[in-house]
Amino acid sequence: MATIQPIAGENEQHPDVALVDRVRKGDISAYDELVRKYDRQIFRIAQHITQNREDAEDVMQDAFLKAYEKLDQFQGNSKFYTWLVRIAVNESLMRLRKRRTGKMVSIDEDIETEEGSVPRDLADWAPDPEQNYTQAELAEILRKTIQGLPPGFRIVFVLRDVEGLSTEETAETLGLSVPAVKSRLLRARLQLRERLSRYFKKKKVSREKGVKSDVH
Repeated sequence: MATIQPIAGENEQHPDVALVDRVRKGDISAYDELVRKYDRQIFRIAQHITQNREDAEDVMQDAFLKAYEKLDQFQGNSKFYTWLVRIAVNESLMRLRKRRTGKMVSIDEDIETEEGSVPRDLADWAPDPEQNYTQAELAEILRKTIQGLPPGFRIVFVLRDVEGLSTEETAETLGLSVPAVKSRLLRARLQLRERLSRYFKKKKVSREKGVKSDVH
């Protein structure tokens, strides 16, 4: 009886799966490859959540250590990176809980927001670029504005729009439904857009006042 051959491109093994298999067989250098591959992304995610560089470094180390210890639990049903991000997010939230005694921080915390009628998708959520700012200045303004978002929105936004995870991967990582991720992402983009617009408007008024005072 003839066997059915898989179509090219289907069921292709992700390179990370091969690395994980090597680690399970005792090749520690393969895990070093995984660390080098993802350490910067994990650090960025941890820093966005904890908003503290030292905590982010600790979270990154703890996440990779815990992932190594629990490598036998990785089933390969999702990407290794998605599984690793889930561990890093949990470690980051635990770090926040320890830091904020008496105040629990959860991705599921209820945040009241006036949503009103909004577009289904906001691909262009950012305001028009200001000519008077360099790319570095804009990046710093955006970073600080992201930090001002409520935790539940900030984490979804960072994973989806900053780190580039798909909506499904973000949902799986955070233990949320896809509609919940879409809702939080939309609200995060709206809040970010509003905060950035307010920031640039305030700066524009300040500059105009400065020009007028110079003229007089």
